[in-house]
Amino acid sequence: MKSPLVTIAVPSYNQGKFLDAALESIFAQGVPVEVFVMDGGSTDGTLEVIQKWEPFLAGWRSHPDAGQSAAINEGIALGSAPYVTWLNSDDYYLPDGLKALLRALEQAHEAPVAYGQAFHEKTESGIRKPVWVQPFSAKALAIRCIICQPATLIRRTAWQAVNGVNESLHMVMDYDLWWKLYRHAGEFVFLEKPVAINRDHACTKTNINRKAHYSEAISIVRFYNGHVPIKWYIYQPYSVWWKSLIKYLRTLSF
Repeated sequence: MKSPLVTIAVPSYNQGKFLDAALESIFAQGVPVEVFVMDGGSTDGTLEVIQKWEPFLAGWRSHPDAGQSAAINEGIALGSAPYVTWLNSDDYYLPDGLKALLRALEQAHEAPVAYGQAFHEKTESGIRKPVWVQPFSAKALAIRCIICQPATLIRRTAWQAVNGVNESLHMVMDYDLWWKLYRHAGEFVFLEKPVAINRDHACTKTNINRKAHYSEAISIVRFYNGHVPIKWYIYQPYSVWWKSLIKYLRTLSF
């Protein structure tokens, strides 16, 4: 058996209806992986999905924990592969997506992270729209998060140097991580290829807590960039208030 090249933490809580597809997409990649499912004590049938995949998993647990960020750090710390990432249980890889990221990072010896293109997928309709990603620059990162987390792969040495994700953050731990990794090791390598799907459904943390998401993101930009670009203040009312209103109106029956 080949030694694993990638450690993947899969944080999950009551996402059993999505978890099977996420795990299937990982093991279909043809990449030697070690996968740790870190479940927060689900009660929705998640355990049945985990047991189905147990022969292929490097480990799993299911009990209340300190949240998504802590679960990600815990899962990655259990592994030893030279590259790491996490895949939320409601996201999944496109065919050969992880393999393409691995190839890109192996060829870019100085880069701490490789990231590719991704799609948002509406679970209700299956409609896909491209996520806004672009080649890396600190200026672009300060204006918006130009990286879609499911479409990333990280060098373990860089991950360990910045101590993984910040466990005090619950909404934008990935955005904070990109800044830390850039400050530590320089620019990321960008792959112009769709590699992953970010599911968009009513129960995502971003959809439920838009105000908290923006508040955390703005604090991150201010800390690392020194000031907050005006874009954040212009776009915030639309993203927080208007989208929340649309979501509310869709729940009403006329």
